[in-house]
Amino acid sequence: MTLAKVAVLISGSGTNMAALLYASRMPDSPYEIVLVASNDPHAGGLALAEAEGIPTFALSHKGMSREDHDEAMDGAIRKSGAEFVALAGYMRILSEPMVKRWEGRMLNIHPSLLPKYKGLHTHERALEAGDAQAGASVHLVSAELDGGEVLGQARVAVMSGDTPEVLARRVLIAEHQLYPRVLAEFVSRPFNRDWLLGELRKRALALPEAEERPSHGAPGWRSGGKSGKYFAYFSDQHHGEDHIALLAKTSGPDELAELVERDPVAFYKPAYYGASGWVGVILNRPGCDWSQVEYWLQRSWRAVAPKRLTKMLDVADQF
Repeated sequence: MTLAKVAVLISGSGTNMAALLYASRMPDSPYEIVLVASNDPHAGGLALAEAEGIPTFALSHKGMSREDHDEAMDGAIRKSGAEFVALAGYMRILSEPMVKRWEGRMLNIHPSLLPKYKGLHTHERALEAGDAQAGASVHLVSAELDGGEVLGQARVAVMSGDTPEVLARRVLIAEHQLYPRVLAEFVSRPFNRDWLLGELRKRALALPEAEERPSHGAPGWRSGGKSGKYFAYFSDQHHGEDHIALLAKTSGPDELAELVERDPVAFYKPAYYGASGWVGVILNRPGCDWSQVEYWLQRSWRAVAPKRLTKMLDVADQF
């Protein structure tokens, strides 16, 4: 399997970066670290990364606008070939353009059980509140500070006599266990059968009166009612194929052949269904375009749904 390429951004000693790096060298890791970058040229983690043979980039943010500094960091990340960014103690609030460029591909670790205690002084706030547990969260980076989707958490007991400093040391140990596991799971999503099925199911069932019914042991979706017809199937490497895919209706064999010839990375002719003009939209590939998947789901649904339902969508599309 091709390893996902990850850039790690740090501002200090880089202990979470080190945890990610050493985990990446385990035999079953699905990712590799291709860059460690910092806004502080003197950050201790840079020396560690260099000693371990990882390319580094450093640029002080002092005297630069936030946007210009983010632009420079983004340039270094893209030059490294990174597909994902992991913030690991990167003490900078990112500009909106930077967040948008890496939306859905940038993760951060935060020392609290989000949504509790966003921002700074998390351990002090947990102790002041009398919480029985503290912990850490890995989340996607969004425009809202520490507000993106939480991907995983580790809980740490608050002990009698804890100070913020003592609690922070235990939470940091939990962070080192949590971050590599969550990052590995996240970058593996494009190849994970259950995650792909969940994403496809969510989109198929969002169509009017769609219902799920298995077909030959595989998930399938039909338009509603007794006379409902199938508009999509989930194919999990059936008939010895390598693909996990959405099977959707085309206008016929000619269009199917054209799609496969034009973009064989995204489309293929499925065994059995292909003879009837159904196309396989490949899901288990890097950079799967889910808007394309939604297009084929809706188009295939329109081909079989009752007119009373398609008319509703036609009217909605006019606005």
